Amino acid sequence: MNRDRLLQRFLRYVQIDSTARSDAEGYPSSPGQLELGRLLLDELKGLGLADAQQDENGIVLATLPGTGKGDGPVVALCSHLDTSPESSGANIRPQIIENYAGGDLVLPGDTSRVIRVADNPALESLVGRTLITTDGTTLLGADDKAGVAIIMETVEWLLEHPEVEHGPLRICFTCDEELGHGVDKLSVEQIGATVCYTLDGHASGEIDVETFSADQAVVTFHGVNIHPAIAKGRMINAVRLLSDFVGRLPHNTLSPETADGRQGFLHPYDVISGGVAQMKLKILLRDFDAANLEGLAEIARQAAAATMREFPGAKIDVVIERQYRNMAEGLDREPRAVAHAEEALRRLGRTAKRTIVRGGTDGSRLTELGLPTPNLSCGDHNPHSPLEWACLDEMVESVEWLVELAKVWNEDKG
Repeated sequence: MNRDRLLQRFLRYVQIDSTARSDAEGYPSSPGQLELGRLLLDELKGLGLADAQQDENGIVLATLPGTGKGDGPVVALCSHLDTSPESSGANIRPQIIENYAGGDLVLPGDTSRVIRVADNPALESLVGRTLITTDGTTLLGADDKAGVAIIMETVEWLLEHPEVEHGPLRICFTCDEELGHGVDKLSVEQIGATVCYTLDGHASGEIDVETFSADQAVVTFHGVNIHPAIAKGRMINAVRLLSDFVGRLPHNTLSPETADGRQGFLHPYDVISGGVAQMKLKILLRDFDAANLEGLAEIARQAAAATMREFPGAKIDVVIERQYRNMAEGLDREPRAVAHAEEALRRLGRTAKRTIVRGGTDGSRLTELGLPTPNLSCGDHNPHSPLEWACLDEMVESVEWLVELAKVWNEDKG
């Protein structure tokens, strides 16, 4: 594999600010996603993928024709173009650490931010490897531009090695995955594959076979605004309603700060600007068992009812929006999706690790829609954070994995 070319791809992609914008009206939510998609489109066409296209929604699709004999299953590879709105994705200044010597990593742009081995035990096994960090002022964007770079490098490497037999590969780059809208404008029929793999995972050699099931609560607080000079007995302050409501949500349990493993949570995460007359709050509802989401929603409704009793005349609306569901059931219907990924790693002399992810990917929705889509590692660590870092060697391993996976599927005659 061409490590330097893979690194240069990744560094090129992270220079484009493709931060998803939760307050935007259009799709995709930010122009940087369109810009990155256009760059990838040009690169795909430059590699000779004649059907490469970027549609009006910014989604990029292309086909790498197969070299194998017969009509093997079509395999899709998918990553997303956007980065998390939780940290800045503009003016990213990556730090390349060759031959990592071990120990904590102080980030030069903000020396108060340190990637500590105590918090990142994976570093202990990566001494001598090449790491890529932020400078501490932005996220890195490896979620999911590491995945994008891995897919693009896989395509170019396979084109350089026509002797490697593989079936047709569908390439798919989506938008606004970080907002839960990655496949809103994409159909299974457009992808046209038997199975799909998202490259949106952590570390190396991991296969995410379960994700959260997810809903979102949008809570709107309706107050009554009037001049403070004459407000006695008349004003109902929506800011106070919101504060009271959040204080009633569980915080010693059922919160991200207190949950792990298979435990779910409610997570108030976004206050939409407002004022005395009206405020709006978004809450993530997450659990591996979709049946438990209604219980989480009921906690929010009860908190709203209690706040309205505390503030007579107030009105609070709680609207539940469906987002995605645990991919486990869909993957059970197509066991080859995971089994072939495991076999590909076995042939490389590695052992796959089946994992659950306390989040979701485009694969959650694609699997729910009928296209089995497990999620594979792409060398990313600490996503959504200025402490994000990636390992180039793990990214190279992911390219090797995809090449071997394409060969395994080519041998599958159904």
